[in-house]
Amino acid sequence: MTEKTRYSDEELAEFKALILDKLAVAKEEYETMMGTLMNTDNNGVDDTSPTYKALEEGANTQTKEELSMLAARQLKFIQGLEAALIRIENKTYGICRETGKLIPKERLRLVHNAHLSNEPKKIKRK
Repeated sequence: MTEKTRYSDEELAEFKALILDKLAVAKEEYETMMGTLMNTDNNGVDDTSPTYKALEEGANTQTKEELSMLAARQLKFIQGLEAALIRIENKTYGICRETGKLIPKERLRLVHNAHLSNEPKKIKRK
């Protein structure tokens, strides 16, 4: 029996559906984060509140910095999912970019934007 070199069109369609669902949720979360960062969801009284509360302002700044980091991470995740969709269209999704072997379905179901199998990762850890 010959070793499979790529996933079938049906399997790719299954992965595409999973990725599109995950992408919709990720984009919604990103928009929420960006709305909070840009203050598009406030009631417009932030600029009229007393500014002498230095501790609260420090905490707000820290919260915004953390949220900004989360938003950047979320954007990177979204870009990874979009790249996975391109690989599906090119029929290269699920093929390890280092070994050329198929990435196990179980891994792809957990890490939708995976482009490496566990094999190269194990080698790098040594």
